[in-house]
Amino acid sequence: MARQRDELDKIYNTARWKRVRKVVLIRDGYLCCECRRRGLITEANTVHHITALRDDPSRAFDLDNLETICLECHNREHPERSGGEKKKKRNENVFKFYGNNEIS
Repeated sequence: MARQRDELDKIYNTARWKRVRKVVLIRDGYLCCECRRRGLITEANTVHHITALRDDPSRAFDLDNLETICLECHNREHPERSGGEKKKKRNENVFKFYGNNEIS
């Protein structure tokens, strides 16, 4: 069951959020950052909070805390929205590295 909407969700209807969202989409070229880290090119139009809004509302509009991701990656980040178990928090001190598909 989807969670109940609350006060934090109201930021998504503000003019400030709409402006910041547009800046992030343009910055990321409307491409999924998570897919790009895996060497894939996927169009995207969802702006995702890296540190969840609920964990740190002060970073709601922080460009360094926002990235463009595709719906598939966003659903993977938030399995609880479709009835799955909540994903464990990502350790901000851990970096993901993916292999390069180029042949040397």
